[in-house]
Amino acid sequence: MARTKQEGRSSLTSSHESSPGLGSPYPWLRSPQSEEGGLQLIELLGECASHVTARCLHSVNTRLEHISYLASPKGTAIQRIASYFIEAFADRMLKGFTGLHKALNSTKISSVSEEILVQKLFYEHCPFLKFAYLITNQAIMEAMEGEKVVHIIDLYPVEPEQWIRLLQALSVRQEGAPHLKITGIHEQNEVLEKMDLQLKEEADRLSIPFQFNPIVSTIENLDIESLGIKTGEALAVISVLQLHSLLAVDEEVVRRNQQSLQQFLETDLNHLFIASASSSTTSELSLSASPKMESFLSSLRRFSPKLMVITEQEANHNGFTLIERVHNAMKFYAALFDCLDSTKSIAPIEQQKVEKMLFGEEIKNIVACDGAERKERHEKLEKWILWLELAGFSRVPFSYNGRVDASTMLQYYSDGYSFTEENGCLVIYWHEIPLFSVSAWSFR
Repeated sequence: MARTKQEGRSSLTSSHESSPGLGSPYPWLRSPQSEEGGLQLIELLGECASHVTARCLHSVNTRLEHISYLASPKGTAIQRIASYFIEAFADRMLKGFTGLHKALNSTKISSVSEEILVQKLFYEHCPFLKFAYLITNQAIMEAMEGEKVVHIIDLYPVEPEQWIRLLQALSVRQEGAPHLKITGIHEQNEVLEKMDLQLKEEADRLSIPFQFNPIVSTIENLDIESLGIKTGEALAVISVLQLHSLLAVDEEVVRRNQQSLQQFLETDLNHLFIASASSSTTSELSLSASPKMESFLSSLRRFSPKLMVITEQEANHNGFTLIERVHNAMKFYAALFDCLDSTKSIAPIEQQKVEKMLFGEEIKNIVACDGAERKERHEKLEKWILWLELAGFSRVPFSYNGRVDASTMLQYYSDGYSFTEENGCLVIYWHEIPLFSVSAWSFR
């Protein structure tokens, strides 16, 4: 598979391996296959981002034309990344021309089956979600020891395997399996129906009393009262790559409030809050500046969850300035593209689907969108710790057994993967780049 994949790459990118200036009006462009050419491509992307910020249409058009000679969704990692960034730059510029933008997007079709396939491919070929699921299930087993009725709220159920493995673990629990209730929130009913069927089949096979409660909704529009939380249930809330969407705000309102917010920070006695706020130049959003996050956490707090496990991208893509977001996103997604390159089991067409439909769409949202439309507002672990502690939650340390199991699982993948324990939470790395964090919480 690895040899075929490489052969496919070389044939697809052979036009770039010769001088890109050959037959083009830009003989000064270097081959992106060389280190010099890669640096030139990065420099051109930075220049383009600056012109996009300035809304200089002519300059953006010129840079996009230059970069297009070098970029390719089927080339090297930097070529592939560049192809998605220039698409995002173009999309952002076209938003200023409402008619053009609507016309170019009028026939877009979103296939639920394709989205599910891409998420499945990412789950199978990269260890990040498996790592999070393994750690989460271990934390649930430990937190729910002795409980008779367990209610898990999954804010975005995608992979049934996570809960199938939990059912299997509960079936051999010394005190017997609890009555397990899982509430799944997803905007696609098809996903919930398939999960419902698979989990009920497994629960029946294991003779575990089980109930699945499907809720068709996004996390932003979720009605907490619809979760069906009852007195006597031991509650666990699981969020995998979802909470950051609640940070979507009207940046203009936040900018107007920055002065009063800073005055509040200067007089507030919470030194942790001050230290965290002062460490970031552009991402100074507090709970009061993120009303959806504040409302959501406050609503959950009313039910005193015994456990909440949060998995998030370990990146800062929530800055006000486009330049900062582009710089941080290029570094983050370069590592993810590199991860896929190291995966010998994934076919080239599958890799391209993951990069286009998953990573590419995230890049477009980070770069091309603003205000409430920008959902991919990834934040660093230090900020999540701040928000959760201010909302009244305390960190729950992960057990030694959970960390050992996670370490064993990573050994089946490339040796480029590792994880560290930071502030009682776990951060998974690709070489020296932190990519995802997992943290556990309980209401204090």
